[in-house]
Amino acid sequence: MSLKLSGLLLFLVLVFPTAAQVDNNTSLMTIAGKSVTVGEFMSIYQKNNVKGEAIDKKSMDEYLELFINFKLKVLQAEQLGLDTVQSFIKELEGYREQLAKPYFTDEATMNRLIQEAYDRKKLDLRASHIYFRIKPDATPQDTLNAYNKAMMAHDKILKGERFENVVMEFSEDPSAKDREATPQHPFMKGNRGDLGYFSVFDMVYPFETAAYTTQVGQISEPIRTDYGFHVIKVTDRVTALGDFVVAHLFLGIPKGASPADSARVKAKIDSLYSLLKAGAKFEDLVKTNSEDKGSSAKGGVLPKRGVNRLMPEFIAAISKIQNVGDFSEPVITPGYGWHIVKLIERKPIGTYDEEKADLKQRIIKDSRSQQINNAVVTRIKTEYGFTENLKARDEFYTLVTDSIFNGKWDPSLALEKHQQLFKIGNSTYTQREFAQYLAEKQKKGDKKDIRFFIDAMYEEFVSESVIRYEDGFLEVKYPDFRALMKEYRDGILLFDLTDQKVWTKAIKDTAGLQEFYQKNKFNYMWGQRVEASIFTLKNPALAQKVKNFIKSGLKDEDILKEMNSDTSKVLTIESGKFSKKDNHFIDTVPWIVGISKEIRLANQDQAKTSTQSMTFLADPFSGKMTPTTNAEDGKIKEGIVFVNIKRIIKPEPKSLNEARGLITADYQNYLEKDWIRYLRAKYPVVVNREVLAKIK
Repeated sequence: MSLKLSGLLLFLVLVFPTAAQVDNNTSLMTIAGKSVTVGEFMSIYQKNNVKGEAIDKKSMDEYLELFINFKLKVLQAEQLGLDTVQSFIKELEGYREQLAKPYFTDEATMNRLIQEAYDRKKLDLRASHIYFRIKPDATPQDTLNAYNKAMMAHDKILKGERFENVVMEFSEDPSAKDREATPQHPFMKGNRGDLGYFSVFDMVYPFETAAYTTQVGQISEPIRTDYGFHVIKVTDRVTALGDFVVAHLFLGIPKGASPADSARVKAKIDSLYSLLKAGAKFEDLVKTNSEDKGSSAKGGVLPKRGVNRLMPEFIAAISKIQNVGDFSEPVITPGYGWHIVKLIERKPIGTYDEEKADLKQRIIKDSRSQQINNAVVTRIKTEYGFTENLKARDEFYTLVTDSIFNGKWDPSLALEKHQQLFKIGNSTYTQREFAQYLAEKQKKGDKKDIRFFIDAMYEEFVSESVIRYEDGFLEVKYPDFRALMKEYRDGILLFDLTDQKVWTKAIKDTAGLQEFYQKNKFNYMWGQRVEASIFTLKNPALAQKVKNFIKSGLKDEDILKEMNSDTSKVLTIESGKFSKKDNHFIDTVPWIVGISKEIRLANQDQAKTSTQSMTFLADPFSGKMTPTTNAEDGKIKEGIVFVNIKRIIKPEPKSLNEARGLITADYQNYLEKDWIRYLRAKYPVVVNREVLAKIK
């Protein structure tokens, strides 16, 4: 036997010693006559206590008691009907929905889509398209007509006609063609189908896939998206820029500028470029020359954008910049003007592991996630022997009228139909159920082709029904899911009842809390304390005057009025009850009633050698000491401190308000223990000690 195999067997013996001795279905105990199995106890015990080490017999005994308490509380919650309360049912359904999601994810499909998205993210594409508009629910004839037009354009290009010419002849993309000037907008030159640069998730998925699978300089077959048909030409494929920030120095070319005016702008941008190469500061030239007022005050820095949000000429210029801080040669963007682009920041594409989580979330929100759902539905159909009768579906082409798009369709005729539409496992779904589904889903919206609408709604109905069917078997098929749902169910019940019996009760039951305090107040004691005032004087010469005020019985607030004015604060007083370590000065002086000796506060030079000479401000609760400085010159204050101890306070119980947090926590513990005693007395617990011994 190999060392690795023997080590593995030893590990299994240590971690799962029950496997060979006690069956998981064996009863470990009964609580109020209800059996609790070894499997249920060990599942929770190992999850909470065992992390690869051998089971400790003592810890198991302790945990067994906690487990019994847990089961008793859940039992009482059930007998009180908390599991029938609507809020509980709704909360548990919400948790179940979240816990069920992994069972409706096809990991192979998800991983394939993540890898595909990552590979595409590493490349930026530039492409043009010829667009043929068609609605998603177009009739078969309209779809065929649009496809034939797309194929005609496609074939013309293959025969040698220039792509741009075919765009101008066929494309229904308004941005492709020139827009003449009107009172509302100036003349705008068309893009001739050029969509600029883009990356993964920038385009609808079918378009993206066609573009990434077409070589540079080649055209795709006509591609159908929700918007229509596209013939795509890929014009560039470059390493992705990733996340980047750039700045630019911009000189615009006015609309309708003469060749001479355009030449003057070109000459100026060239001269600015020469200055930059000679060492001029980019930000200075931007501030004095750039005509982009939105960015010039910020050194030309533009908001962070992806490649799909900038002119392609701009992107081409950025891609040629090698290092952060470098700038491009002058580049012109049609319809705008000249730019010199500086790279401010660039974050390249991360590794697969670094990008995976983000890509997964974007896939879940993207239309391509439908592939995952389709894979799951296909798996479930195969597992349970799905069959369907499409002729029964087709009857709805005449049963459903256009009124369904106004939310006014009358389903009465359809509800009389009872033919089987499809069957999965032991469940049959009829025309009547589909009619009910359509009636519930109808709403006001755009009019569609009835056949297209019925087919789409039928597929939606089938998908939802198949998923729901599988969902009903999760607890049966997957023991781990069943156990997890039970843990969540019992956990919610436990929380709700404990809140009623312990946590909230301890806060709201003021009479009970007061009674508990009176019985246990000597558990919450102050140590010896002093009632004192700490006097800090800037001018030591005034000390005797203050002491005379104290001896005369003048109150602290009145002494402050006598010593301070609106413009001069020479005295500060901190009063209160102090324990040891509450305040530096209180700890420094002897605890004797009366006025202490003076503690002199040294100047800054002296303070370098003695922390005792600094002025300290003390937090009376934390005891943290902070040296104070003159706000005007930063020097440590000079002066003196002395303490007037008014009385010594012997150890005494803290009041309820002084220790409310601690007392409330102890009251909660008391309530829980009292509750456990009640439950143990009410519900008999019988542990099979022989089985427990075998587990140990």
